[in-house]
Amino acid sequence: MTFAITAAAQKSDSLLLKEIASLKRQIENQRHTHDQIIKKVDDLMWHKMLEDIAFVDKVRLTGPPRWKAKNENDRFAKNPLQFYTYVFIPKDVKKGEKYPLIVLPHSGIHADFSTYYAHIVRELIAQGYVVVSAEYRGSTGYGRDTYENIDYGGLENEDVMVSKDYMLENYSIVDKERVAIIGWSHGGMISLMNILRYPNQFKCAFAGVPVSDLANRLASHDPSYTAYFTAPHHIGKSIKEDPEEYKRRSPSAYAHLLDRPLLIHTNTNDNDVYVEEVLLMIDSLKAHNKKFDYKVFQDAAGGHGFDRIDSKESTDIRFTIHKFLERYMNPPKPFRNEADMRRAAYRF
Repeated sequence: MTFAITAAAQKSDSLLLKEIASLKRQIENQRHTHDQIIKKVDDLMWHKMLEDIAFVDKVRLTGPPRWKAKNENDRFAKNPLQFYTYVFIPKDVKKGEKYPLIVLPHSGIHADFSTYYAHIVRELIAQGYVVVSAEYRGSTGYGRDTYENIDYGGLENEDVMVSKDYMLENYSIVDKERVAIIGWSHGGMISLMNILRYPNQFKCAFAGVPVSDLANRLASHDPSYTAYFTAPHHIGKSIKEDPEEYKRRSPSAYAHLLDRPLLIHTNTNDNDVYVEEVLLMIDSLKAHNKKFDYKVFQDAAGGHGFDRIDSKESTDIRFTIHKFLERYMNPPKPFRNEADMRRAAYRF
């Protein structure tokens, strides 16, 4: 009798655990559904916020297959992954003329290209740049599968390159000789990785508050950040278990490859990508005698977003980024001054 009761209890516990796991899965799926709804609303806002100056499109492309199969029975492991890419084209482009291209990967681990960047895209469009931004693997707003295809510091970089190649192959107005990559935070990391690994593909790069060194980043952030990497659908191992895997995903490991103009910004009160991490990147470039531009801002208002927000201080800083790009990209309508830039971004 005792054995029968114990067996029944174990069966009940097993069923309960399965039910809890199922409920957790449902809750997680609901979060992704919420993200998808927010993304669809924000896509409408892109059209509204740029309708006066830009053609806005969203295309679907394919990047490399997952860097590792989901499981040993994954028969589709070698399929190229699909992802979306935003395309922004100035409304006043003329047939037969060539325009410079800005590749702008979004920021954030598990984030997306939202209208947080609308004023910056407006600034670029106003100068005559064509802009492309990939919703690379791991981005939010496209469901659980895209989310779990994350490859931080890995094939997400290839997705961004695919979006660049798409523009060069399909838009005759794009000048293949004037392509730059810019980004902030995780987008700054992607900017660094691509300018370092594919220097012949770009004229120049800007990396704002860039994630630069995963060893430093993981050591300085709480365990919840490490969990993004040790998740079974991602690396699945800690940095102690596989340090070389984390090194290959860090821009600092490729500092010796720099061969193009580069501007880096960092801020001493950045509460996300700490200044010490970016200084490691700067010091790595210096150690290899690389020529590049950088500026360490002292406690600039806005912390991590100090040169992306809308204050006058921030827009004045951003003006210097545009002037850096102008030196190498020769946009058809460069800004004369900071006031011109603010009118482009905010209409007044």
